[in-house]
Amino acid sequence: MPRQRNRPAPSDGRAGTAGPDTATLAFVESPVQLLNVLEWAHTAQAGALTVVVLSPHDPMTRGQLRRMAELARDEGHVVRWEEARGGPTAPVRTIGGLTPLLRKAGRIVIGDPFSRYVQLLLTLTRARDLVVVDDGTATMEFISQLARGERLVRWHRHGSGRGPRDLVFAPFSAVARRRLTPVAEGGTRTVGLFSSMPVEPPPGVHVTANEFAWTRARFGPPRLTRAADIVGTSLVETGVVDTERYLEAVRALARTHGATRYFAHRRESTDKLHRLHNETGLEVVRPDLPLELIARRGPIGRLILSFPSTVVHTLPLALLGTEVKVAVCDIDPAWLTDHASPRAQGFLDGVTGTARDVQRLPSTSRMATG
Repeated sequence: MPRQRNRPAPSDGRAGTAGPDTATLAFVESPVQLLNVLEWAHTAQAGALTVVVLSPHDPMTRGQLRRMAELARDEGHVVRWEEARGGPTAPVRTIGGLTPLLRKAGRIVIGDPFSRYVQLLLTLTRARDLVVVDDGTATMEFISQLARGERLVRWHRHGSGRGPRDLVFAPFSAVARRRLTPVAEGGTRTVGLFSSMPVEPPPGVHVTANEFAWTRARFGPPRLTRAADIVGTSLVETGVVDTERYLEAVRALARTHGATRYFAHRRESTDKLHRLHNETGLEVVRPDLPLELIARRGPIGRLILSFPSTVVHTLPLALLGTEVKVAVCDIDPAWLTDHASPRAQGFLDGVTGTARDVQRLPSTSRMATG
C-alpha cells in the first residue's frame, strides 16, 4: 500500500548587474519547477523573488508543492498560492490579480513554457528578461521546437494539436513563442535557460548549467541502504506505455536487482500502484518532495533503477560525491500503446542516450521475459 514520506540576476541565470529595483516574478505549476527556481536563485546569487504557484488539481502534486513552498519561504522568497483552476471564474480572477505584478516585473522566470496558463500570462508582461528553468525532459523538446520555430507542443501529445481549444488559444500561444524567442544582438529582450538537460539552444539563448548546488548544500549526504530502489514513471498515465508491459518490466527489475522500494511518480494512479504492490511485493512510497531531495536526504538505495525520465539526468548531479549509482532501463518499442505519439520512441531514446554518469541496463525485452 502506498505511504507518505517524509538576490535579482540576469535572465541567463548568471550573476550580473541587474538593479535592486528589478522585480523578479516566477511562475510554477509543479514541485520540480519550484525546486529548479530555487536552484536558479542560488546559482545566480539572486535576492528574494516572488514565486506564483498556479496550483493544479492533482492532490499529490499539490501536496509536494505545499512542501516546496515551505522551503522557498525558508530561503526568503515570497510565495503566492493561486487556486488558478478552482472553478470557471478562477482564471479571470487569477489573471486579474496577477496583472499588476506582471506589469511591474522586470524579469519573469517560468517552469513550463508549454503551459497555456503561462503562455497567456506572458502576453501580459512587459518584462525584457525571461528565464526558463528546467521542467525535466520537457525542456529538451521546448528548446528543440524553439530552435526550429515550431509550435510548442508536448512530446507525448498525440494528434495535430489543431482542435477547437488549440485554435482558440493559438494567438496567445504565438505571442508567447515570440516572447520566448531572443531578439537580435543589441536588442532589449533577453532569454535564458537554466537546465541540467543536454540541449542545443538557438542563437541568443543563454544557457546556465543546473548542477543542483542548492540541493547538495541544503540536504545530505544520505545514508545508503543495501537494497536497490526503483523510480516510477507516469508513462502509463500519459498513454505512452501499455500497463501490462510496464508492470512486467517493474517485476523483472525488482527480481533481477533485488529492489525493495518503488518511489511513485506523483501522477501515477492509485489503482496501478495497488496492482504493482500486490504483484511485485515492492513497498510503494509516495514522496512528499521531488525525488532529488528525497534521495539527497536519504535513506536511499546504493542502486537507483529508472526508466527514461528526468531523474536519469538530475539524480547523478544531486547525488554527486555519494556512492549511489543510477541505472536506466530502456523502453522497448513493443511496450508503446497505439495512442502513443509517433515521436515517443525517438524522444525516449534521446533521453536515455544523452544521460551522463548512468549505467545502461540490458535489453528490456529480455529482462521482462527472462
